[in-house]
Parts: sequence; structure tokens; C-alpha cells
Amino acid sequence: MPGLVHIVDDDASFRTAIERRLKKAGYEVATYPSAQHLLDCLPSESELGCILLDVRIPGLSGPELEGRLSEIGSTLPIVFLTGYADVPTTVRAIKAGADDFLTKPVSSEELLGAVERALAHHQAARSQRSKLDVVRAHVATLTPRERQVFELVIRGNTNKQVANVLGATERTIKAHRHRVMEKLQVQSLAELVSLAERAGILRDLSGNGQTT
Repeated sequence: MPGLVHIVDDDASFRTAIERRLKKAGYEVATYPSAQHLLDCLPSESELGCILLDVRIPGLSGPELEGRLSEIGSTLPIVFLTGYADVPTTVRAIKAGADDFLTKPVSSEELLGAVERALAHHQAARSQRSKLDVVRAHVATLTPRERQVFELVIRGNTNKQVANVLGATERTIKAHRHRVMEKLQVQSLAELVSLAERAGILRDLSGNGQTT
């Protein structure tokens, strides 16, 4: 699986050695001597990739960089590298979303295995995001009235209840509901609710305190 591996480590000889191993395995590589350097040249999300990140680097530490990347919505998987393995740091990093945690010196087998898993994870995340983009694009085609019907239906209201809320006839609501399902390309209420859940629409409605 091709991909671009971003190495963030202040040890120049280590960066060179890891870069050589990865290039030999067929990967593209970009290296950074500090966390700030990576933030200044923020990697594109459009290309399959992952980050090999040293825990203890001068300036912004590895875990701090992980936090910054998470804040800006980066989905690039992170594999931490450390010369000082300690359980609390490992646990914190994994809980914060790190893909893996390798202790230096790292064998080629360990390194390539971790990179392969991280890239597979990124590919799956990109595929999921692409599907969600399609769902959101379909939702965006709904008229304001159709959107109202959609939101009321996915929260469990019957056609009759929706009609009462919107001051319309049940027949009109059925027609709107039919168009909603056509536009969103679903065949059943269960599919409609599942789609709304995946796209985060149900969560957004709950977060806004919207109830029936």
C-alpha cells in the first residue's frame, strides 16, 4: 500500500535511518526536525499518509502536537516513537487517538507493520468521510419543508404527529416523506434513521435540545 509517511524527530541520524528504511519499502517520506515544522507545512489530508512522531522533542512535545492536530481536525493516524517507554505516557497517547506506540530502537518489521496498519486506518477513515460527504450532499438537496419532515420523522414521529406539528394534512406529509426517502436514496425508516445517525444529524438535533 503506497503512502506518505511524515517523520517528526529532532534526531537527524534517526530521521535519516528511518527514512531510508521506509523508502526501501516503497513509501514516500517527508521529515521534520520539530513539531512546529510539521504545523508550518501542514500535511494534506487528500493523500494517504500517517505520522511517525517522537514523544520527547524540544519545543512542542509529541503528545502536544497530537492535541493540536486533533483540534484542527486532522485525521492522519499517529504512530508514536520513544526511547523511554513508560506506561502512563503510552496510555494517554493511545486514549488520545494514537494508532501505535513503538519503543526505540525499533526493528524494521515493527516499523513497517505499524506504518501499514496506520495507513490502512487512514484509508478506511477517508472512505468513510467520502461516504458521509455524499450523504450530506443529498441532505442539502432537501427543501426547507422536507428538511422539517425529515428531522421530525427521524426523531420517531408518525406521519400524523408530523402533520399536527407542521399544520399540514397527513397526506401532504406522506408525500414529503416519500420525496425525502427518494432524495436520500433509502427504502425504509430504519435506513433513514441509520443514515441520519452516520451523518451526525441525530446527534446535532439532540445537542441543540430539539425534542418533540
